[in-house]
Amino acid sequence: MSRARIASVLLFVLVVVVPTSPASADKLSVVVNGISYHVDSSYDWNENNYGLGIEYQLSSQSRWKTITMANGFRDSNDEMSYMAGVGLHRRFVESERLAGFYLDVGLNAFLMTRRDVNDNRPFPGILPSLTVGNRHMGINLTYLPKVAVQEVLKADMTDPTIDGIVFMQFKVSIDRLLPGAGLQP
Repeated sequence: MSRARIASVLLFVLVVVVPTSPASADKLSVVVNGISYHVDSSYDWNENNYGLGIEYQLSSQSRWKTITMANGFRDSNDEMSYMAGVGLHRRFVESERLAGFYLDVGLNAFLMTRRDVNDNRPFPGILPSLTVGNRHMGINLTYLPKVAVQEVLKADMTDPTIDGIVFMQFKVSIDRLLPGAGLQP
């Protein structure tokens, strides 16, 4: 079985099984896609990856957090790309100071579309993620290593100097603004 097929099956299981767990919503956020940095690149890639999305974190009493996400953004070629997936993150730092400061590290598995990959047909991916934030806002950082850039995006054919891509998103909690949630501090 190919790696792409295994990743597709794993993603399907995560998308179907995780949302049917008995957990209820803990946090709903709007995600504003922001900027990227193409490490050591000599090519003029688009690094203003503007777009919008949502992120939904399921409640959990453990340090392991499950999230679902979907968004659309301008990719490195200044074309619209879309992705949807799930993440499993471990909470490494948590404090009530600074409005509930936290630091999570984990992996996000997703399906994505890009015009320059499979002619906009969905393809699977899995990337590391770091999130720093509090109850009201946060920053998601994702790293696309050089090997993934070369295998999936074939960017080394255009820019052999690229050593990876760092991608940043800003997120703002909206769960407290929803009807019935109350406006708690």
